[in-house]
Amino acid sequence: MKRPAAFFLLLVALLFPGGPLPAAFEPAPIGRGGAVAANDRRAAAVGLEILKSGGNAVDAAIGTALALAVVFPEAGNLAGGGFAVLRQKGAFAALDFREVAPAAASRDMYLDEKGEAKKGASTVGPLAAGTPGSPAGLWELHKKYGKLPWARLVEPAERLAREGFTVDRHLHDRLIHPDQKRLAQFPETAALWRVGAEQPLAIGALIQQPALARTLAAYRDQGPEGITRGAVAGAVEAASLRHGGVLTAADLAGYRPVWREPLRFSAFGWQLATMPLPSSGGMILGQTFGQLERLAWPKLPRFGADRAHLLAEALRRSFADRYLLGDPSTTQADAAQLLDSAWLARRAASIDRGKVSPSKGVFPWPGDAPPAEKPETTHISVIDADGNLIALTTTLNDLFGCGLYVPEIGFLNNEMDDFATAPGRPNLFGLIQGEANAVAPGKKMLSSMAPTLAWRVLPEGEEAIAIGGRGGSRIPTHVAQVLLNVMVDGDSLAEALGRPRLHHQWLPDQIEIEPDTFSPETRAELERRGHTIQPAIQSARVFAIHRLPDGRIETAGDPRGPNGAAVVEPER
Repeated sequence: MKRPAAFFLLLVALLFPGGPLPAAFEPAPIGRGGAVAANDRRAAAVGLEILKSGGNAVDAAIGTALALAVVFPEAGNLAGGGFAVLRQKGAFAALDFREVAPAAASRDMYLDEKGEAKKGASTVGPLAAGTPGSPAGLWELHKKYGKLPWARLVEPAERLAREGFTVDRHLHDRLIHPDQKRLAQFPETAALWRVGAEQPLAIGALIQQPALARTLAAYRDQGPEGITRGAVAGAVEAASLRHGGVLTAADLAGYRPVWREPLRFSAFGWQLATMPLPSSGGMILGQTFGQLERLAWPKLPRFGADRAHLLAEALRRSFADRYLLGDPSTTQADAAQLLDSAWLARRAASIDRGKVSPSKGVFPWPGDAPPAEKPETTHISVIDADGNLIALTTTLNDLFGCGLYVPEIGFLNNEMDDFATAPGRPNLFGLIQGEANAVAPGKKMLSSMAPTLAWRVLPEGEEAIAIGGRGGSRIPTHVAQVLLNVMVDGDSLAEALGRPRLHHQWLPDQIEIEPDTFSPETRAELERRGHTIQPAIQSARVFAIHRLPDGRIETAGDPRGPNGAAVVEPER
């Protein structure tokens, strides 16, 4: 064990899956032949058509992701990055195409002369942008696992950008939200999206993006070099430098995705494969499930205070350990240590069933309470007719990234805020982070994304799930609860997604809850045990595919926001 991790772990040593379902919810589509679940119905339709045309799960995920870059501009992207976990022909793989810090980045680039964090420097404007990984990442996925010709996967997105799409209520509301006034400071952004205009884009307005369409055509014909070199890369560099950024064409040209071994573990009779570092989401899932298993969580009453208490306490410890995590080259702990059976047993044994463990005692930290959470990512889950699975999550970080729209590539990310831009202080998502995640050139920032596959073999056949979500630090906590609903309590996918959920991330020391998560009696008992309970400011949106043992497929998007989910051969 590395010495910093050993020191802190030594100091540390001294689901509730939701209440009753909403009154009305849509049953999940169910059928055969493959399925897609994503943030937007138009993008999901692109993926479904690719499956119908003979494409495999990877093909459909790529086509859906590219369509999201056009019709879901708040998070879909060519100028961000992400992670993919997949199973094809029985083999598992994980692709890391997370953004990296530009070559001109430095540890103190977001601090003033007094060492204090400069307000907005790591979130607004291109100084906040990491080097995009999506162009090289999606190409790499196809090169190794795709089936249909590359051009077939890019053409639907190019057509959507060229011919245009209509503004729906979700996008309209996002653009007029007070939080997005920051977009108006960039003329390039305001020109197309009319942010701050007296007459913002109306619902039903047609949005055409000819420059983005030309980029997608170049991507179709040249692969990633159509974006990472030449005119498009030059336009990104010019826009970045014009607004005080350090991202250059050389950064784009030098980016390379990384294949990694998936993080694998077992829980509740299921096998799981999820994303390893630089994602913390999979580690949080593994630690949380490992603690709950040791506490016999499934045997407790489903909607009672005992389950809620243990889930909150397990999450508290999993997020406290996250403080040690970062880029694989600088992390102060890893899966071999934090998912070690002895460590999980110690973590579980430290939970008092009758009262809370204050967060500053679980891990010694004197920091202030973090700010509110915001959603940021897109997630795509796909299964094809052969049972191949992929869970693909991409991100710009904040909604509309750093706020700067470059017509040739879309919104630039503000992923640099996922570093510990001021180590020990909360980031955009309220996460306290340490030196392991400090800024350095070429380094990958820590993430909470949690693309995950789960499966088990029963006498009647294999049952499998592809799942992930959007919503920053809420992603692993909400993905965990949806999985628990299915794996432990046998919910259908629609039931599992529809149940209200809780969130605990170590700091601030509180449980966040959606409406109707707890009965009055359960809430009173949790407060008696010492929990502070607050209404959720934000929720993660989870998107999943569930292959039943008889071969039928359920697919569903989260009812909390826009979604698209469809089956190739639907029964309903």
